[in-house]
Amino acid sequence: MAEFDLDDIKRRMDGALVALKQEFSGLRTGRASAALLDSVMVEAYGAATPLNQIGTVSVPEPRMISVQIWDKGLVQAADKAIRNAGLGVNPVVDGQNLRIPIPPLNEERRTELAKLASRYAEQARVAVRNVRRDGMDSLKALEKR
Repeated sequence: MAEFDLDDIKRRMDGALVALKQEFSGLRTGRASAALLDSVMVEAYGAATPLNQIGTVSVPEPRMISVQIWDKGLVQAADKAIRNAGLGVNPVVDGQNLRIPIPPLNEERRTELAKLASRYAEQARVAVRNVRRDGMDSLKALEKR
């Protein structure tokens, strides 16, 4: 039987926390963040490509995200991908740039964000509990040897 691997347990728990932080960074609050567009995939060159690999994402103002698309032919595809990503934002096409104004949050959106954050937190708790249970099970198995 294998030895108890505390480093593996720590790595898996840290992985659950990193995943939670990444999901929290993707939540659309009232403030612009380049991480908001990290999950957007654009149909480019026959494959789904992350938006940040076909253009430069920047935040010039607190309520505005700007995306400068490098290839002129991908501007419409990027616009469509952002609109269909379910982020609740509408990009404005300006040549090879996409300007994405971030609207202020309303009460309905705030409660929706709170529910979503709660769901993300619960998923992380479950992941940590599973890692802890696996660690305890392997310790008990080693104890019985």
